Amino acid sequence: MIMGDMQLLPTAGLHPVLEEALTLALAARPQEKAPGRVELRGDDIFMNVMQFATQPSQEKKAELHEKYIDIQLLLTGEERILFGITGSARQCEEMHLEDDYQLCTHIDNEHALLLKPGMFAVFMPGEPHKPGCVVDVPREIKKVVVKVRASLFNA
Repeated sequence: MIMGDMQLLPTAGLHPVLEEALTLALAARPQEKAPGRVELRGDDIFMNVMQFATQPSQEKKAELHEKYIDIQLLLTGEERILFGITGSARQCEEMHLEDDYQLCTHIDNEHALLLKPGMFAVFMPGEPHKPGCVVDVPREIKKVVVKVRASLFNA
């Protein structure tokens, strides 16, 4: 997991592919978009614009991905994301290969981070994460999840 602030992006030391993905996402003006998928570079880099109310963490499941890196970028509100290291997901359901996700009910040695507008968190394939959790009380948030094909790191 990598965490940062968009205002400090040029000095964040991110892999060039991740920096490009965030730059493309911001250039698409996600704050003005309705919820849904937005193509940035075909299936290699795209984003899902989302707007929803945060929920208590015990009502949510963690997610894992195999083919895509998730960059969670918060636009409005506050959000807690629970996460763990690779291999810490437990009680997992079957993998949905076509949509590249697997849901799990438990993360061993779970950690939490708090995102405020303009902050992002990067989750690599295999790193369980449970986004959209309540900070104090349920609140409406708007965010984008930028999906980056992990194989771009090998190109």
